[in-house]
Amino acid sequence: MTEPGHRTTARDVVEAVLDPGSWHGWDLPVTVLPADPGYRDALLAARHRTGLDESVITGEGRIGGRRVALMAGEFGFLGGSIGVAAGTRLVTAVERATRERLPLLATPASGGTRMQEGTIAFLQMVKVTAAIADHKAAGLPYLVHLRHPTTGGVLASWGSLGHVTSAEPGALIGFLGPRVHQALYGDEFPSGVQTAENLYAHGLLDAVLPTASLPAVAAAVLDVLCGEQGPGDPAAPTTGASDPAATAEGSTGGSGAAEGAEAGDTADSLRRSRRPGRPGLRDLLRHATAVTPLSGTGVGERDPGLLLALARFGPSPCVVLGHDRKPHHAEPAPLGPAGLREARRGMRIAADLGLPLLTVIDTAGAALSRAAEEGGLAAEIARSLADLVTLPAPTLCLILGQGAGGGALALLPADRVLAARHAWLSPLPPEGASAILYRTTERAAEIAHQQGISAPALLAAGIVDGVVPERPDAADDPEPFLARLAAATGAELALLRALDPDRRSAARRARYRGLGEA
Repeated sequence: MTEPGHRTTARDVVEAVLDPGSWHGWDLPVTVLPADPGYRDALLAARHRTGLDESVITGEGRIGGRRVALMAGEFGFLGGSIGVAAGTRLVTAVERATRERLPLLATPASGGTRMQEGTIAFLQMVKVTAAIADHKAAGLPYLVHLRHPTTGGVLASWGSLGHVTSAEPGALIGFLGPRVHQALYGDEFPSGVQTAENLYAHGLLDAVLPTASLPAVAAAVLDVLCGEQGPGDPAAPTTGASDPAATAEGSTGGSGAAEGAEAGDTADSLRRSRRPGRPGLRDLLRHATAVTPLSGTGVGERDPGLLLALARFGPSPCVVLGHDRKPHHAEPAPLGPAGLREARRGMRIAADLGLPLLTVIDTAGAALSRAAEEGGLAAEIARSLADLVTLPAPTLCLILGQGAGGGALALLPADRVLAARHAWLSPLPPEGASAILYRTTERAAEIAHQQGISAPALLAAGIVDGVVPERPDAADDPEPFLARLAAATGAELALLRALDPDRRSAARRARYRGLGEA
């Protein structure tokens, strides 16, 4: 909540979130009154108290100059409950937003279904959900900001379908309201469970932020999710700093990176890729704009091994997901099954909205633990591979550092693949391969060279399309390296967006179908 004891109203939302003077309501007056006298009196009292004729208001305005549809719940109107009139109003607004190709922001505050209307009110959630599903299927963004409180059928329908979801600090968010739980079961619901902060910690929310902070966050999110070309964005850059050839060697220009792949060279890359000061995905995102971190799978899981975000590289918007190397850590956290489910959430966002997907590989291997096995690690790797190979959106993979095992492979399949000069990709950490073949880890560098895991060898084998120079080591030269990498990333994304989708998808399938064949 914005202030202790203060509940944000629907009108507060309009004033706080939309550009001044931009609000235009869409709602037709609700004139029908119920026959039941008790319900009718309660409804009339709610109208008098709030100045509204129902528990939701809908309309449009602008956020950062961008036209946006808005649906806001009013808890002061019969607890924000949803009956037939409110449900119809919501559906009408969603359908209009879909027709007019508008992004949609929903800010519910509700106790759920309107009990006075019974089962017919309960079923309003079906038609609202269907309308939102159609809106998303049309490739349009749907954002949700949960306000205090949001419970019951509202949370179980339009409150839980956002591409990106935030909530007010301290907000009560839960399926079964505490009062109902106590009445049904005779004891209080455990304290601290149904709070915005707890749900964020469990990967159900992307952010906890006051409504006053929502305009800036929503503007950044929509800058990426709406997917327009940025100012002056060329369809297919060919020269200058945005040209991949200016920043990456290989099939995009030059062949120097393909030379000199000696055993000592591979050993040197292994050592450099593991330096504590090596820049990671977080560092790369400092060279992007409109960066919005997302959090968790949306279904109750978070994995410290994966970073998920929205961002722009130059003029190119994208969904970013990759292995997370924490600052000053030599090793990224191992990726577990929850991390891959979180990655697949990012893939779905990209597919829903036709946004390019950037995957970043930097891992010493997937999680090796009982929890990972019981959580379905191998199956999640398989699903990730299947999703990436068939994803309709443009895809770019960046091998940034270590690339060991299934945890790396799960993020690899893409239309284009770039590698940092000292990055590598192998079936196992080279020490593990050495142990399998020779029962010792002492021959790791030799095995790594034989397996062709280094960036030059990957380029020669057609596994990567370009190598970004480090001159000589990204850990010693981080900012110029990251600038080159960000420029190459933005240029590659712009090129991919300009390709015919069907041909691009067919080429991706053919690329991996033909690997290793003469």
